[in-house]
Formats: sequence, structure tokens, C-alpha cells
Amino acid sequence: MRLAILFALLLAAGCAQSAGAGGALAGERYRVVVSTDIGGTDPDDFQSMVHFLVYADLFDVEGLISSPYGPGRKEHILQVIDLYERDYANLKTYSARYPAPDALRAVTKQGALEGPGAAGFGKPTEGSRWIIECARRADPRPLYVLVWGGIEDLAQALHDDPGILPKLRVYFIGGPNKMWSVDAYHYIAVHHPKLWIIEANSTYRGWFVGGNQSGEWGNTAFVKTHIAGRGALGEFFATLLKGTIKMGDSPSVGYLLRGVPEDPSQPGWGGKFVRAWDGRRTVFDRLTTEGDTAEVFGVVEFALPVPAGMTPRQSARMIFDGRIPAVGAREGGLLRFRFSPRDAKVWPYVIRSDFPALD
Repeated sequence: MRLAILFALLLAAGCAQSAGAGGALAGERYRVVVSTDIGGTDPDDFQSMVHFLVYADLFDVEGLISSPYGPGRKEHILQVIDLYERDYANLKTYSARYPAPDALRAVTKQGALEGPGAAGFGKPTEGSRWIIECARRADPRPLYVLVWGGIEDLAQALHDDPGILPKLRVYFIGGPNKMWSVDAYHYIAVHHPKLWIIEANSTYRGWFVGGNQSGEWGNTAFVKTHIAGRGALGEFFATLLKGTIKMGDSPSVGYLLRGVPEDPSQPGWGGKFVRAWDGRRTVFDRLTTEGDTAEVFGVVEFALPVPAGMTPRQSARMIFDGRIPAVGAREGGLLRFRFSPRDAKVWPYVIRSDFPALD
């Protein structure tokens, strides 16, 4: 069984050369919570955390949350803060507004350890409670939540306290993260459709693909020339990904540094965005063939009849591309499976179940 995914327009385009003159580098000060799967399946979150902390004097850092997917934990954020502490005295010579290391540790929280299942929400976490606490503060400024990994803690916070929604401004590094967090994403889209959210599914590629790669500007040469040997943070950065830049979550940081963050349609260092179009959710009431198509980065849902004789204790899941599980959720007489394709290709899938007729 296969499902072909068609290429769709990018949600954002890199446009640093024509970026507006606003942002944190122009003196605007933003309240920021970062939710990251640092320490998980991709070391680039470590790179982006180094990047963020080097600019931490320009932000009011209100939270650093460890989120799914993978083995990353709060301790991985604290590891980078320890390196920041070694550089802190030197950083203070450039700006008195760098936050103290202990102040950063105090706002570092553990989020969800795994996905909540098909509902898209589960139990409150230290991270989800912290998002609510920050959003509920009397500060009139909005709270920017930069989501570098799974979006589960944000979904949980909105479920537990929907009243925080008007205060939130979310920049979600989607793509592969949306693929692993599709149920939480679906919950937000259905139950909190008025959330201010940028869904950047491909922008991150502009930080390490293409551009001027000559001389010192190459992804590896830049690290050797401008990062390695520059303090504890620089030395650590140079050990990641064999000393090559990826920084896949840094578009969210760049978005606040230069541009007009309150207006996503304006160009900035984190992209220029268009309003998401309708029809990005495709529902199939049957198994598919290679003749069926859906939108890349959209939500694909299978709504299949529960087979006769299948008991509530029995379960089923779809495995996409041999590795990405979608657990079936019963809704009335249907089993629903959700998936978000990150690539334009044919996606093979199988159903695995303890009910023989489905397996």
C-alpha cells in the first residue's frame, strides 16, 4: 500500500537581504520561551541553542523547555548553560544584559517525554505548566514560543488553559517535527484555530543549503574560521556534526532578531510567510494506491471502519516508511490514523495489529 505525496509551495522563503529594519537587533525586546528536542535525534538543536544564548542579551528569556521527540532531556539544556557560564564573564564585557547562568537554569523545565497519542494531549508537564505561567503574567507584551521539536507541551498548555491563546505568538519549526507531532498539531488546528502560529516547514534548509559556500562562507569553513576557538560555546559548537553548520532551528531566532515579527508577511531573517491555505488535511476512508495524492507537510488521515469482531482491547497502528508509527484511535465505528509527510515521494505503509484481519 502506498501514498504519493505531491510537492507543494513552500510556506516561507529566505529573504535576509531585504529584511525589515525592526526586531531585537533594532532594540525591540521580546519575551521568549524555547521548546526544544535538544539531545534527541539531531545535534542541530545544540547548535541553535548556542546561537540563541549568544544573543540572549537581546531577549527576555522566560523559559527553556525540553520536549519530544527522542531521548533529549532537560539535562541537555543545562549542559549548554554550563558552557555559557564559562563564557559569561567575557560575554558581559559586550553587554550587561546577558542573563545570569542561574537565571537560565531557573527557567529550564522538563516537558513531555513522549507523544500523548491520538488525542493530541495527555497529562500536564512541568513544561506545559510553565508556558501557562509565563503567558499569564501581567506583562502586556506577547509571549513568543519558539518550538524546535515536538509541539506537545504547547498543545497541553492550550488544552489546560485555552485563555492563554491571545497572548501567544508561536514559531514552529515544522517539517520532520510535525511528522512526529501530527496528533498534537491536529489537536491545536481543530480546537484552537485562532492561534497565532508560523508553521515553517522548509525554511530551516536555507540555513545550510545553497547560498555563498565559497571560502570562509562554506558550512565547514565558517565554523573553522569564525566559531571554533571562540570560548567554551564556540568550541562545543565546532564538535557538533563534524564541525559543519546546520542550525536547523535558528530561523526562529533569526525571525526575532531582524524583521517585523508582528507581521509574518514582511521579510525577515526567519522568513517571509503567506497565510496557510485550505485543504491541507486529506482524509481517506479506504486504503490508498499510488494514484492517491496528498499535500506534503499536510495532515493525512485514514478513517477506516472498525472490523467486525475487533474488541476495544485490541489495537492497530500504521507504520510509514518502515519507521513512523501512527496509532489508531477509535472514534465511534472508525479507526483513525494520522500522518504528516515531510517529503514529496511515494510513502509505503503497512498496518500492524493484534487483530488478525487487520495485520
